Amino acid sequence: MSAPPVLLLAGSPSDLDRVLDCQETLESLGIQSRIRVLSAHRTPDQTADCVRSAESEGFRVLVAFAGLSAHLAGVSAAHTLLPVIAVPCAVGPLNGVDAALASLQMPPGTPVAAVALDSGTNGALLAARILALGDPELRQRLADRVERDRARYEPERIEAEIEKRRQARNGG
Repeated sequence: MSAPPVLLLAGSPSDLDRVLDCQETLESLGIQSRIRVLSAHRTPDQTADCVRSAESEGFRVLVAFAGLSAHLAGVSAAHTLLPVIAVPCAVGPLNGVDAALASLQMPPGTPVAAVALDSGTNGALLAARILALGDPELRQRLADRVERDRARYEPERIEAEIEKRRQARNGG
């Protein structure tokens, strides 16, 4: 059986809520994914084996979630030619600053795309855009989502939202 197109890698069980946000966004676009919990430091051999076999299993994009040193995305990129997206997690004493910098500062030859801290949604949307390069139907679903997001900013909707909030602030 062929794998779904997106492999979601969590660096720790504590990252799973963020990963599930990503998976839900992918599912809303009709994209299946699989979740694995692997650590670049605690399970290095299993991580390398998983990533090395990802392409032959049918995965097309990897999304890696990790905090602190956030090495999971970089280690993954070192073991595959598939696109790797880093979602740095806001944890630890630096609240994710270290993870964000580690995700961005990759050496030449080991590219990793990085999205905002804790942004499983943007990780999913970037993965979807990569997959949509060869899938016109997915591209249309993405375009429809962008249009729905833009519609939230129509003046009539904004005025209605302002009025709703005013009423809530005034007790009714």
